[in-house]
Amino acid sequence: MRLIDDTVTYLDMRAHPSGPRLHPPPGKIALIRAESCSVSFYRYLYQAVGESCLWYVRREWEDARLAAHLNRETTEIFVLYVGGVPAGYFELDASDRRETELSYFGLMPEFIGRGLGQFLLQAAIDRAWSRPLDRLRVNTCTFDHPRALPNYQRAGFVVYDRRAVSFPDPRERGVLPRSLKHPRLPELDRD
Repeated sequence: MRLIDDTVTYLDMRAHPSGPRLHPPPGKIALIRAESCSVSFYRYLYQAVGESCLWYVRREWEDARLAAHLNRETTEIFVLYVGGVPAGYFELDASDRRETELSYFGLMPEFIGRGLGQFLLQAAIDRAWSRPLDRLRVNTCTFDHPRALPNYQRAGFVVYDRRAVSFPDPRERGVLPRSLKHPRLPELDRD
């Protein structure tokens, strides 16, 4: 099985940013918490936002495990809607006391480049800091959108670690489509 090399960059912020606030981009925009988020809706969001970035970990989770995670009081899913259509989401994990992780964050490919990412990221940061908090964490990798790291840094996150990792190609294992292409990945041999 082919191994894929990756670099994970870990970032955090220790205080709520005090810079100017972003206003929502023009148009019919709504940010709604997905309370009691269903497994099927979560899987839709995860795939629609993350497949092009090689997100695969949660696709491997059994429905019962994912449902238990989604139903924890410390897990929050917020969905950004544009014109009534889901455009992206973020997931916060507040299971560590006074520390929150921005576990997943992103836009669906057709909504990238419309000024929505910075608005959504600010909303995630504001939500995390709406309760007593000492630290907000996030990580990104070489397969995420090329603007992910600079956007996190512009929002106030600071890099504290980088790690080289390798993982078995999820396309070969059937977790992601064999036809999935990414500029950092070689194509799979056709069977």
